[in-house]
Amino acid sequence: MTEPILQVVKGDPTPEELAALIAVVAARSAPAPAPEPERSSTWATYWRNARTPFHPGPGRWRASAHP
Repeated sequence: MTEPILQVVKGDPTPEELAALIAVVAARSAPAPAPEPERSSTWATYWRNARTPFHPGPGRWRASAHP
């Protein structure tokens, strides 16, 4: 026969309290989840810096706000 993992030595816990205790102990004893793979940052990508060239001319400052 196997020995119990938990033993109540004082008090009279309700079934809900025992269930909560078992849930916490089981969660703490579970293996840690595998770390997520690192994602590369898109902050410095080529396409972020690649823009259309400037075209100087009359009214171009107004057109620069509309791609």
